[in-house]
Amino acid sequence: MTYRDVATKQVLIWALTAVAARMPVAMTPLALVFLVRERPGGYTLGATLAAAYVLGEIIGAPVLGMRLDPARGRRHLVVGLAGGALGFTGLGIFADSHPAVLGAFAFLAGAAPSAAAGGQRALLTSLVPERAVAQALSAESMLMSGVWAVSPVAVAGLALAVAPRVPLLLAAACMASSIAGHWLLPAGWAGDQDGDTGRARTRVLLHAWPVYVTGAASITLLGLTELTLPALLEQRGIGVGWSGPMLAGMAVGAGLGAFLYGLRSWPGRLRSRSAVLISGMAVFVALVALIPGAAGITVALVLAGVLQSGALITRNLSLREALPQSALAAGYSVLYAAAGAGYAATGSLAGGLLQVVAPSTAVLAGVSLTLLLTVLGWWGEARRDASGAPGDLVVGLAGGAEGAPIAGGRDPECRL
Repeated sequence: MTYRDVATKQVLIWALTAVAARMPVAMTPLALVFLVRERPGGYTLGATLAAAYVLGEIIGAPVLGMRLDPARGRRHLVVGLAGGALGFTGLGIFADSHPAVLGAFAFLAGAAPSAAAGGQRALLTSLVPERAVAQALSAESMLMSGVWAVSPVAVAGLALAVAPRVPLLLAAACMASSIAGHWLLPAGWAGDQDGDTGRARTRVLLHAWPVYVTGAASITLLGLTELTLPALLEQRGIGVGWSGPMLAGMAVGAGLGAFLYGLRSWPGRLRSRSAVLISGMAVFVALVALIPGAAGITVALVLAGVLQSGALITRNLSLREALPQSALAAGYSVLYAAAGAGYAATGSLAGGLLQVVAPSTAVLAGVSLTLLLTVLGWWGEARRDASGAPGDLVVGLAGGAEGAPIAGGRDPECRL
């Protein structure tokens, strides 16, 4: 198992298209803050606009993801990306408008392309042999780690050196260019939707709920770290300016972890592997709250990033076990929405706790919540696998040909 099967022209085109589509997602929260920070109450307004954007993602991802047709996925993705480009353009051009107008554009920018991540992931896995799916997902994780490491720097530089609206106009241009990229890729991906009713698909997606819970758990740790790190550094007497380089180190660690994950097969069931990785990440985040020195905090963040990327990859692989091909894009979209909801919930929890407890205590409380979600997700997957019910649902939705291997709970290598 190597990355050789992933190094193809089609995957390269996909990578460029995916970066263009997801760079705006990584840029937006900070870009919205810079857009309105010079207004009265600008920081509060920026946070409100960011919340509207995330709300659009949370609502749009499952709703639009459910409508993705594997045979004509490109058409759905292109329409969504065009809507997102329109939303970002509106934010950039009408930057001085009433907050309600900006909120509507932010919601549109979040909701319209929210199913793109799920559809693009389904498309990626259809471009490589089945034996290379783990490597493809690892490559995607490395790519996105780079995007998230570069985006904040680009936003801050453009907003301060040129104009606050420029990052959002750049986001619009990136998303528009991703539309062109999709016309160089296949029109759809694997999966036959014939006979796939909305009710049947919903039942199948709901039976994968443990995967969404553990996916949200891994993202809550990321959100917890990002939102509490400046306050934690201030508590430790460390300059808050170090938070940027430290989080960049965490992103680099995530890229390294994704690369290492794809180098070989790993022992154990996916649910157990995921629980171990998330628990390990929780330990390192807890150490961030306990270590007094900047060097130790940085090392703990890097190691947490290494484990986080592996946890996210196992969640995507678990969805491939739990869902038929025709429902994978919808499942990825629901997982995306669950991750967004987990991030938003962590932000609310951290914000509330920081008003009454020390930052280190807030971090430890968030870690406890993450471990609780991890145990719940592991239990749900174990119970689902023992009952065998998902396999029956998969057969009913996708036909017996696809149901058997998915219900078997193993990948073609029989080692995941």
